[in-house]
Amino acid sequence: MEKDKLREKIYSKIDEIPTLPIVIPKLLTLMESDKSDAADVADVVSRDPALTSKILKVANSAYYGFSKGISSLEKAVPLLGFNMVQSLALSIGVLRSLPAGKKSTHFSQQDLWIHSLAVATVMKELGKRFGKGDDHEYLFIIGLLHDIGKIVLDQYFGELFHHAIEEFHNLGNIELHQVETREIGVDHGEVGAMLLTRWKFPDKICNAIAAHHLSKIPEGTNSDDVAMLRLADVLPQEINLGEGGSPIPPEIHDADLKILEMDEEQLKDIKAYLFDLKDGIYDFYRSMS
Repeated sequence: MEKDKLREKIYSKIDEIPTLPIVIPKLLTLMESDKSDAADVADVVSRDPALTSKILKVANSAYYGFSKGISSLEKAVPLLGFNMVQSLALSIGVLRSLPAGKKSTHFSQQDLWIHSLAVATVMKELGKRFGKGDDHEYLFIIGLLHDIGKIVLDQYFGELFHHAIEEFHNLGNIELHQVETREIGVDHGEVGAMLLTRWKFPDKICNAIAAHHLSKIPEGTNSDDVAMLRLADVLPQEINLGEGGSPIPPEIHDADLKILEMDEEQLKDIKAYLFDLKDGIYDFYRSMS
């Protein structure tokens, strides 16, 4: 299928996905505003009781380890940070809107989301340690939603997607995104970016997700964000923490370490940090689902 026709078909399927919770566009507007504050975020989120409940469940999970229960958004915002509450609200809102996956021998949405939570965890920590700006919370969203294109492919292009996964498992010497491109004409990173762009997520989130499997980072895309995402994508697989249809971890590229000015010891330290949070990540997932 020609690329333009394929993109039209993907967009038509994206438009079949149920509308996002009404609070999500409002949160995206706040995310892009320099004038928004904790009270604004709490006010918007509080209008969706189900979303508020999920955020409080996550805040009280072992992932954060607060000794006292968090019973309200007013308490959650100062403890987690309003940017993190905003990130959680956006991520959980997106998850609520996505269709349930189809059953496949090699693909499980549960494993995908556990993997994605682990990637989000690493992204946020990499941002703290190696990021060049002060705003690291959006990196959590990039990590959590980086494989969202697989959900679209699984739901609407299931036969092609599952065939690509089968081919990946049979071949063994090629990465899943390469098989997707060959079998479908597009990889899950680009599909995920198409969905999030349609939903008006910021470019800095969409661009990093679109580029995370490209050999060359496109102009206008933050190379630090892409390098962090590539590293974060590998580490959970190395400790068997979730899976997105690809049980064999891709290689870590020296170029990504160079972009972030990281060395092997620092990489091992991040991996150990992730391993220590393993139980917390499973509890986080149970709180979200």
